[in-house]
Amino acid sequence: MVKVKLFDKKVRDEFFKYASGITGAITAYVLFWDIPDEYKTLAGIICILLLLGIYAFVWRRANKLTSIDLTVDGTTVTIKAGDIFSQPGLKAIAFNEYFDTQVDEKIIASRSLNGIFINKHLNRDLAELDEHIANYRFEREDMIGVNEERVSGKKQRYQLGTICVWQDYLLTAFARFSEHNEARLTMAEYLTFLINFWDRVNRVYAMESVSVPIFGSGITRIKEHRGISDEELLKIMLWTFRVSEMRFSYPAKLTIVIHQDKIDKINLFELQSSKNGL
Repeated sequence: MVKVKLFDKKVRDEFFKYASGITGAITAYVLFWDIPDEYKTLAGIICILLLLGIYAFVWRRANKLTSIDLTVDGTTVTIKAGDIFSQPGLKAIAFNEYFDTQVDEKIIASRSLNGIFINKHLNRDLAELDEHIANYRFEREDMIGVNEERVSGKKQRYQLGTICVWQDYLLTAFARFSEHNEARLTMAEYLTFLINFWDRVNRVYAMESVSVPIFGSGITRIKEHRGISDEELLKIMLWTFRVSEMRFSYPAKLTIVIHQDKIDKINLFELQSSKNGL
């Protein structure tokens, strides 16, 4: 899939960096040595082909990028394709606002990151995780009431962005749940989640690197923004991280992991070329 257009301005700017070096070297050469007349045409053709080859290389590389590093106010932010479960350090997994653990295709879908974590990476009895969440020392403001009318699933609701640390995972309350157990968020709630999440990460990360997915990518519905892309969600995450107080001290860093199936839809070249990815 072509993510970067052939004559994209940023591709041209990158190409001109290489081209200026080559043309500068050629200019320096002809100042001191003349090219024989019989070779001037050939030399011109070679030069043009070389420049075209370099442009093609820059454009192809721009479309094939699968990993970039950004610096956001002193913090290294890596954005890359991969499997979040194989990343070192702490890994964030989005739960709903009740911290439900019931993978039944209604409350939690087995194909979601939440479902994959519970089914394949928990490595403990599910009851042990439920007990850990129930007894976890949440901040008082994190617990926002009990929904006694809820028929299935847990009843204790948590503030969006609340974190429960489980082994090397940061379980976080991400999605509001409707009465039909549909994960929904307004854009305002999405922004609230991210600001709260970065604040809580700042409290618990303990100098470890943290890996996160693109929150909202997949089955979560953002009200009135059905057509929002993963790239747009990624930019929102970077913006909220930049305006938050969360900063990682070296060698700890933030990694945003993109599923391999979705990397072709995200223009990492544009993010890399922009300040702070924005």
